[in-house]
Amino acid sequence: MNLKEIQEIVKLMKENEITEFEMERDGLKIVLKKSGAVQIHPNTISPEAASVQMPSQNQNIPKAEPSASQTEALKKGNIITSPMVGTFYRAPSPEAPSFIEKGQNVKKGDIVCIIEAMKVMNEIESEFSGKISEIFIENGEPVEFGQPIFRIE
Repeated sequence: MNLKEIQEIVKLMKENEITEFEMERDGLKIVLKKSGAVQIHPNTISPEAASVQMPSQNQNIPKAEPSASQTEALKKGNIITSPMVGTFYRAPSPEAPSFIEKGQNVKKGDIVCIIEAMKVMNEIESEFSGKISEIFIENGEPVEFGQPIFRIE
């Protein structure tokens, strides 16, 4: 199972208001709960996966809490949050222009940023259509699961 597949499962859970999801495949058990907890249970690990570091069975990934300045901004508009822990990038490369700028209109499905996680560049798509009214994270900063990234009005 790769990160993109997990993101799709999380997206489906949100869209269908599913509070808990459990799946086992290739000796890997994953449990997703609406509270943001992710548990991975290694039953058997193939030699190819042995080099991957897995969280312990009871380790939870907490959802990031917005700062005081973000709390006020979160009250208006739709918020795009980080679907994973990683490093936030506004552009596909250092010399390329940003995917979006403050004040720019976006459509649902437009790529708004990249989050690098475990050396994989994950393109993040807008969940909403509207105008970017706030960018909460600076380029190159670390992001937490559930941390607000953009506000769209």
